[in-house]
Amino acid sequence: MKVQIYHNPNCGTSRNVLAMLEASGKTPEVIEYLVTPPSRERLEALLAMMKITPRALLRRKGTPYDELDLDNAVLNDEQLIDAMMAHPILINRPIVVMGDKASLCRPSESVLALLEQSSI
Repeated sequence: MKVQIYHNPNCGTSRNVLAMLEASGKTPEVIEYLVTPPSRERLEALLAMMKITPRALLRRKGTPYDELDLDNAVLNDEQLIDAMMAHPILINRPIVVMGDKASLCRPSESVLALLEQSSI
């Protein structure tokens, strides 16, 4: 089964999840999303796979979240995705994809549920 991780090597949680995947015997395709951001189509697909809203995927710390006023409730999903496309640092990480399932693996241990499902 193909495994991907949308990864930031400067993020401790992302490094932990990558190490957990490798310790489980998986060899994930590592996508450094700040270097190679997902396309809009792929980001929308990831959101659908994770069954979360764009707002739930937004990262606040160390990003232009406040400057862009992304906490504003009037902003719709399209506008939030626009912001993530313009500033990939707003995409929270790590996102792990296994087959047709994906998860935002925060905390790191949440990757275990994906690993468990992949062994069924």
